Amino acid sequence: MSRTRILFAFAGGVLAASSLAPLAGPAAAAQLIELTQVPCQFLESEGGVDRGYKSRSIKDCEAINARTGKDRVAKAKPLELKSGKYVFRVANKNVPYELGFWLRGASAAGRVTLPSVSGGGLMPGKTRDYEIELKAGEYAYSCPLNTTPDYKLIVR
Repeated sequence: MSRTRILFAFAGGVLAASSLAPLAGPAAAAQLIELTQVPCQFLESEGGVDRGYKSRSIKDCEAINARTGKDRVAKAKPLELKSGKYVFRVANKNVPYELGFWLRGASAAGRVTLPSVSGGGLMPGKTRDYEIELKAGEYAYSCPLNTTPDYKLIVR
């Protein structure tokens, strides 16, 4: 089988996934979602807008997102996907310390009933893949080490 690459199109602030050519690989029908972390945010989750935040440590992002995170997430369109197998390819672009990725159910009940994936070790300039089979429900994803907001993911 093949994997399909999912890229994001930004038209009028709308986050949409679109399929491109299949990718060769061992995962049966897994789709690739690419996400880029810059200081204190995921680019694709905020319409591709790099807000130019500067961070030397987790404390910087905690302060920035305490001030701006809630408003930015409220304006962001949730990522919408179908149930199935995915590889989230996360890149550390210009964050001068180790990052990670955490995808989980958005509610307390969802954290018990929905699948999750997490991990660290994402050093500056590096990319890492996180594989998961998503089921219908509402999810949140973030980086606890870069202290990003909790972005929304809806699986139908």
